[in-house]
Amino acid sequence: MNYRLIIFLILSFFLIGCQQTSDKSKKIEILPINKYSNSGFALIYDNNLTNLKKLDDRSLDIYHKSLKKKSIVKIINPANGKYLIANVKSNKMKFSNFYNSVLSLRIAEELELNFDEPFINLILLSKNSTFVAKKAKMFEEERSVAEKAPVDGIQINDLNNKKPKKKIVKNKKFLYSIKIADFYYEDTAVTIIKRIKKETSLNNLRIIELSKSKYRVLIGPFNDIKSLKESFEKIDFLNFENLEILKNV
Repeated sequence: MNYRLIIFLILSFFLIGCQQTSDKSKKIEILPINKYSNSGFALIYDNNLTNLKKLDDRSLDIYHKSLKKKSIVKIINPANGKYLIANVKSNKMKFSNFYNSVLSLRIAEELELNFDEPFINLILLSKNSTFVAKKAKMFEEERSVAEKAPVDGIQINDLNNKKPKKKIVKNKKFLYSIKIADFYYEDTAVTIIKRIKKETSLNNLRIIELSKSKYRVLIGPFNDIKSLKESFEKIDFLNFENLEILKNV
């Protein structure tokens, strides 16, 4: 009786192992991401967004859909290289997936974002990172100096110094693409494109060979934010993980 039980268990483990191997062979080989990062458009909070819980204008807080509450993130404005450290206040707010986060007004102003085109890079940081501690301390010192200085004087100086930069940003051509994912094999990338064409009305898809083992699937480019958002919402329906928006690719 014991021998039958042993034989049964051995056969069971063998069959389970075969099934797992078979399942793995069916998986799409997407290149792994070491840590969370995303490039895309942010939504700048204002009081007209009545469906969202109020986000304090002067805070360094953001809303995010997938990062845990109290996560520490680095937010970068790629147009000028400015960045700061922010805190995820909540991941339970409902807003369009087209936006990778909701930012406070202060964050948008500190980074000098173009409010008509608030494109950012967002990177998750470790709370134990010395970088986080150093930048947080530096930011608090800068804020202390700014709070003690005359507000009017700061505004006048900033406006005089930053006008040329703002004009340059606004005159740049709008050119963005949607990044689906990076794949090990070109055949896999081709298969993904076929699936997207079959399940959506999107046709402006392309593959970029970044290396012999890295193939990127993109949709676009788009010349206006309306068509970009419409296409993003169509592809978002297919539940790809961590869709990104890339500029000038």
